[in-house]
Amino acid sequence: MKSCLIVDDSKVIRMVARRILEALNFEIAEATDGQEALDACLAEMPDAILLDWNMPVMDGIDFLRHLRTHEGGDAPVVVFCTTENDMTHIVEAMKAGANEYIMKPFDKDIIEAKFTQVGLL
Repeated sequence: MKSCLIVDDSKVIRMVARRILEALNFEIAEATDGQEALDACLAEMPDAILLDWNMPVMDGIDFLRHLRTHEGGDAPVVVFCTTENDMTHIVEAMKAGANEYIMKPFDKDIIEAKFTQVGLL
């Protein structure tokens, strides 16, 4: 079973994403900010990361930049899931190492399609 770390400061978003990804047979872990996510990844690297941009402590883009510098940090497939939908943010995310980008709000079909595109399903 593949693992996915859901990183979002919204409990509701984490809950919805968890339901969708568990239905797609992912083992789920959660983090409420980038620092918590980085700590979780250094303890055990997930197969995938569903990542919010705007969070306290450490935002998603800083987390991603830090993650990609660590040993094994190039392995997880990172899908940004955010309200930041302008081209500047999307380009910045891709340059930092994101594999895909989902706009909020999302549903099962969107997550399933993006996870299929990046080879997770």
